[in-house]
Amino acid sequence: MHTGSTSMENKEHGRIMAFLWVGLAYFLTAVIAPLILLKLKGGPIEFWAYPAKGLKWSLIAGILGAIGALGVLLAFGASPNPPIYVPIVMSIIFAGAPIVNAIVNTTKEGNWAFVKPPFIIGICLAALGGYLVTQNPPKPPPTEKPVATEKAN
Repeated sequence: MHTGSTSMENKEHGRIMAFLWVGLAYFLTAVIAPLILLKLKGGPIEFWAYPAKGLKWSLIAGILGAIGALGVLLAFGASPNPPIYVPIVMSIIFAGAPIVNAIVNTTKEGNWAFVKPPFIIGICLAALGGYLVTQNPPKPPPTEKPVATEKAN
């Protein structure tokens, strides 16, 4: 995403221009591909007639995901040095999302009584991985300041 936005060659609007293409990619992947798969497998393609509850929750989840992606994009745009923050933010998102998902769904389904130790260990390892990446992002070495030379008399 960062590479796409910087490659737009528009410092002011490059990130939003790149996000527009992300949206088009989502359209191709999340609309066209499922319609093709449903058609090939004989599923219902009249998506406007799907059950309202499933339609509503799916739409809300998609909107929240897109808002999250836009928020990350805008945060990178506001940071003083986005390439340094990219691995930090992405590790928080990609380690944090499965943790939140596991905890929320286990709670929502009332399955905490059936949780096995490897599930808890997995959550802890995801948290540890996110923490380690956040604390140890790759940083280029500091640039040396040019040594002031004496003026020749």
